[in-house]
Amino acid sequence: LEMGQFGGGSDGNFTGALGIPTLDGLGPTGDGVHTKNEYIEVSSLVPRAQLMAGLIAALSERNR
Repeated sequence: LEMGQFGGGSDGNFTGALGIPTLDGLGPTGDGVHTKNEYIEVSSLVPRAQLMAGLIAALSERNR
């Protein structure tokens, strides 16, 4: 994942604007967001799901 500051339409804009590190972009990869040519790369579904599961597991362990 790439660290950076970007605009967008997620609620992460609120926390990011406050200087709180915010993780976004865990969904599948693709292109043409919100256009008639939008698509996802099916091959990215499993790796992204594994990334999300690992993140949830790590946060769960940290909060025990």
